[in-house]
Amino acid sequence: MRNKIFTQKSIKKEIKKQKLKNKTIVLCHGVFDLLHLGHIKHFESAKTKGDFLIVSITSDKYVNKGPGRPLFNKDIRANTISALSIVDAVIISNFETSEEIIKIIKPDIYFKGPDYKNNKKDLSKNIYKEIKAVKKYNGKIIYSNDETYSSSNLINNSGILFNDEQKKFLNSIKKKYSFDYILKTFEKFNFLKPLIIGETIIDEYIFCDVLGKSGKEPHLVIKDEFVESYLGGAGAIANHLSSFCKKINFLTCIGDQNNHVNFIKKSIKKNINSKIIIKKNSPTILKKRFLDIVSRNKLFGVYSMNDQLVDSKTTQNIYNNIKNNFLGSDLLIISDYGHGFISDKLAKDISKLNKFTALNAQVNASNYGYHSLNKYKKIDSLIINETELRHEVRDKRTDVYTLSKLLKKKYRINNLIVTRGRNGALLIGNEKNKIIQCPAFTEKVIDKVGAGDTMLSIISLCLRLKIPGELSLLVGSLAGANSVESIANSQTLDKKNLLRKIEYILK
Repeated sequence: MRNKIFTQKSIKKEIKKQKLKNKTIVLCHGVFDLLHLGHIKHFESAKTKGDFLIVSITSDKYVNKGPGRPLFNKDIRANTISALSIVDAVIISNFETSEEIIKIIKPDIYFKGPDYKNNKKDLSKNIYKEIKAVKKYNGKIIYSNDETYSSSNLINNSGILFNDEQKKFLNSIKKKYSFDYILKTFEKFNFLKPLIIGETIIDEYIFCDVLGKSGKEPHLVIKDEFVESYLGGAGAIANHLSSFCKKINFLTCIGDQNNHVNFIKKSIKKNINSKIIIKKNSPTILKKRFLDIVSRNKLFGVYSMNDQLVDSKTTQNIYNNIKNNFLGSDLLIISDYGHGFISDKLAKDISKLNKFTALNAQVNASNYGYHSLNKYKKIDSLIINETELRHEVRDKRTDVYTLSKLLKKKYRINNLIVTRGRNGALLIGNEKNKIIQCPAFTEKVIDKVGAGDTMLSIISLCLRLKIPGELSLLVGSLAGANSVESIANSQTLDKKNLLRKIEYILK
């Protein structure tokens, strides 16, 4: 059997050969995960429209169908489809959309499934770009009339990807909420105007080659290979919300030494209105992590910061800015890293403001044993992990449910979210202290840095609009899963991508 898997270079030669024979080139593009009858019927229909059928397959890193997808990697999918006699050529697309593949192949016919007939239903809106690209090369787009079968539906219900707990939770969501309802809910986020308060942090990742022990002294020697920097802290939260809300106000703090101001301004999204407070005699918080270049495991970290409290004059300046921006805001999102930006007095003054307030008060290496929620008196939404919860109530043995209720009552928290790693997350709202549990949907954990902030950003919007707790928790959990599957805040949360994941996970 001839090899039907082509590279970009070899497919061009093959197309040229077919054109000389006056053959009509047909292109099908997709993920084609878990090949099924619907795919085969789709290819059969496509072949009736021309002579030479090419199937392009989306590369793994661009598959956006939720945790654990694709089920099969690009090579397995390519080899499976190439085994079909009706398919003449297969190419792996290493692009986010099919525009580049269309440009390379210049098909006479671009064949799409019936679910794309109504272009408006394509959440990514890529179909419009594809149509434009096909017409540019004098091609024609045709939609099939075949019955559709969903790979996602087959995978979701097979037990291959989700365990019984996950399937039970997702089935409960599907019974109560249609995807149209979720879509309309997300559109409401557009009109919220959040005010985000907190320190901006620069997360610097230094990828190193571990050389071994020093020849003369008893310490490890590493060679730095390359560096990547990401906007972290409250700046990351603002960026995460930039595709959900039209207007965002952001009040932050950086140092007057080594302040990285150009990097910060360049990294902040355009629809974010930023007000930067300068903390005197301080560097902008820089958290360096040294990683092994092969395994990507963290070796150690070095933090540059001054975590003393800002002076009283700066505190008053911060509060004045909050009040000025607060009048036009719908909710406050506070990310308190315990590095001196939010004093006890400022926290108490913020607590008196009569607006929806969401908080993430993190325990980290520099504030462990000192950071506390004591300074906050009223919180509408608090996100905390189980370790932080136990630290806050000084109890490492009592079950997490009892401790959650205790903390909620102690600080008058309306909505308490506790993240538990592989055990998922729980939410206790106002409904008779009912505990809602959502299982974890993370398949691979690459880096936990920024996961809490990512979850805080989107779940704050949900709870502000009084979206049901179980749906809010699912949306927040998927956002958190998206974060831990990449390094630091290298992947900003995107509304379209998150909606697509929700759409496929609920099929």
